[in-house]
Amino acid sequence: MTSFLTQRARVHDARLPLHRRHSALRTCLTVFAPYGLRATYHHLTLSAAIPRQLEADPEALARAVEELHEARVLWLVRAEEYAVQRRAEKRAGQRVVPNPRPWWLRSWWESPGRAWFEDPFRHPSLRLSEYVRRQNALLDGADLPGCPACGDEGPRVLSSTGHGWVELCRGCAWVLAPCPCGRRHRFVPETPFNWNAIWQRAHMSNGGMPNPHWPARQPLGCGTANAPILG
Repeated sequence: MTSFLTQRARVHDARLPLHRRHSALRTCLTVFAPYGLRATYHHLTLSAAIPRQLEADPEALARAVEELHEARVLWLVRAEEYAVQRRAEKRAGQRVVPNPRPWWLRSWWESPGRAWFEDPFRHPSLRLSEYVRRQNALLDGADLPGCPACGDEGPRVLSSTGHGWVELCRGCAWVLAPCPCGRRHRFVPETPFNWNAIWQRAHMSNGGMPNPHWPARQPLGCGTANAPILG
């Protein structure tokens, strides 16, 4: 497995061409990406203000990798604590992993945040370290208000699956209440996206601000029906 710290150093290395530093950031995301690779990258383009043309602000890459590094350090501490806990449980004869599984061990399909993998624009707006702290607190039994992912306390959004309804966070599309059928449904983005366009930051301007001409966000949904808000 590639070393996160090695790639982080390359992102900071001003002697390297910008495209190499940018590629190193993407490699860091293959090692750790709390919102999934594409959604985490999209988040970093916004939070670190990575412009469409990297030459306009080369240090944006350093800001992005440092936010990612900060969150990863918090995760590593909690993951090590969990590993120690599991070793003790196994010695006591408890070999089955308790449910729900720790947030970093969930597959994208079983995660309530699976919409972020199918629509990279629908991730939390939290700084990555804040998200990790929140998930760690929930894992430790904390009773936090609002959406488990982003903390949004506003009304939920109803999304039709064709035979039932899913309740989603209006802010990040986290599944707050699944379809009554018990099955997990694919999240269908209302606005089509292209990974190459995200990677090339078509949604950003050269000033590090969101591109005003980028397609406006449409109502979220798991299917093709409109998504009413629960007041």
